[in-house]
Amino acid sequence: MRRASPVTLPKSLETNDGRKPASGLSLKARAVGYLSRREHSRVELERKLARFGEESEVRAVLDSLEKEGWLSTERYAQSVVHRLAAKQGTLRIVRELRQHGVSDAQISELRNELQSTELARAREVWRKRFGQLPTDAGQRAKQVRFLMSRGFGLATIRQVLRGVDLDDLVED
Repeated sequence: MRRASPVTLPKSLETNDGRKPASGLSLKARAVGYLSRREHSRVELERKLARFGEESEVRAVLDSLEKEGWLSTERYAQSVVHRLAAKQGTLRIVRELRQHGVSDAQISELRNELQSTELARAREVWRKRFGQLPTDAGQRAKQVRFLMSRGFGLATIRQVLRGVDLDDLVED
């Protein structure tokens, strides 16, 4: 079987650094494309669009998308919480939200919601990973490090390792 030769662009269509030129989509079309796949924060979307237009153009498009309801930091924050809550602790989720430019007021509100379920979520993550209480200091340290890496607070971790109901473990 004969292989097709790779398609090469004429020199006039290549960019200065040899890359293929971006398709002719407008900034708004690109932004809507990103948003149709998943929720994005304004900061994240601005970073993605920055290479396709000037800063003022990007900001104007983002302002327009916010007015039209396509871009919502509140929806983005809720989607992050929904995606991460089953596996991550409050500290890690809050850090993720801060990195993406969610306001402190929204974070505070979400933090309160997350903290009300933190112990149950931590117990479930611990149960899936370990399922039995540590028998020595080494195992305990390993379990503490694991839960801390997931973003659970030390007070919650102590409760999980002290107060696990062993009857819950037998159900599986």
